[in-house]
Amino acid sequence: MIPAPFKAVFNGYMTMAIEHGEIEKIAELSGIRISDEEIGQVTERIAEILQMVDQLQAVDTHNIEPMANPLDAIQRLRPDEVTEANRRDAFQAIAPAAENGLYLVPKVIE
Repeated sequence: MIPAPFKAVFNGYMTMAIEHGEIEKIAELSGIRISDEEIGQVTERIAEILQMVDQLQAVDTHNIEPMANPLDAIQRLRPDEVTEANRRDAFQAIAPAAENGLYLVPKVIE
């Protein structure tokens, strides 16, 4: 059985469709406020993006060698040298809280 968001198989790949309820849930989980009037537009735009992803997945790339740069360019690297003076003590002197060379911050995860 195909899971709910997967609607069809296209060239061996499952294509995805998205529904209003899923957009509402994603918006709630991500803390994004989307009005009822915008839900339809957002759903359509995400569906178009998913269709483009489906098209990309349908392309046969089995005999294509991955590349980092289409121009076979070589990146010129600079020498790994220190170019600035160590000013950690000066920066930590003005920090609200620092100890043993580390910045102290309030706990954010319980």
